[in-house]
Amino acid sequence: MIGLVSEARRNFHHELIHTGTLAIDSKGVASNADSNQKTSSAVAYHMARALGTPEGAQKLGGQTAGKNFETAVTNFLSATLPMFPMLRPGRWQIKNVGGQRGVSHLSQFEPYTHLSSLAAAVVENPTLASVLGNSYEISPDVLVIRAPEPDAFINSSATLVDEYSARRTIIRQLNSQNGIVHGIASCKWTLRSDRAQNARSEALNIIRNRKGRTPHIVVVTGEPTPSRIASLALGTGDLDTVYHMALPELITAVEATDNDEALSMIHTLLDGNRLRDISDLPLDFTV
Repeated sequence: MIGLVSEARRNFHHELIHTGTLAIDSKGVASNADSNQKTSSAVAYHMARALGTPEGAQKLGGQTAGKNFETAVTNFLSATLPMFPMLRPGRWQIKNVGGQRGVSHLSQFEPYTHLSSLAAAVVENPTLASVLGNSYEISPDVLVIRAPEPDAFINSSATLVDEYSARRTIIRQLNSQNGIVHGIASCKWTLRSDRAQNARSEALNIIRNRKGRTPHIVVVTGEPTPSRIASLALGTGDLDTVYHMALPELITAVEATDNDEALSMIHTLLDGNRLRDISDLPLDFTV
């Protein structure tokens, strides 16, 4: 019997194919490949075929593919994360906000509500911008939000909290109505050096600007080239982990190229616990 996560993973790939995000054109080039790079083209083609992608489709524009990828990741998390209350109880909302860059979504939630006041202060006093820069302007792709809990739920098995104590913790609905940012996923359909750097910069801003516990900070990518994945996945301190849309298929595709350098890099990332499959993500968010 197939598990829920495996079924959701299959649906995730079907969505990418159905929307034309993952496609193979008439020349045999997959839509996530760098056609000017031999390894990228070979790995992307093998991976796409393993996922059941037909040939002869037209490649989507970069922005459209990126938006579709964000939507697919959002749908995958929405179908899986709430199904693990035994590991992480909570009332969850998965929000795709990547297409609305002009709105400060992060400041609507804890522990980032202070950012709205900071943005307003900069508008009133533009000279502050020269001091603060743009480190407070954070535009995530996908937010995993946990709702604060009412006292009736917290006290369901015993009287644990009352009106006299625990009056500042954000998990109590009595103290705060704002949702709590539990995780942030940056979605990168493909990776180039600038996209990798943008993801790292955003992660550091998320860490520096919080007033509370650091949320999970991850990147989900469909990039086929191990060296480009490594540019983001290697090292620690900013991102939790990088998740690939189809890691087993990626490994098999790299092995098929007989590229020792690419294969060595994949195993470096795996042995160093810096690269995982998207099916690992909902369970990792419960930790």
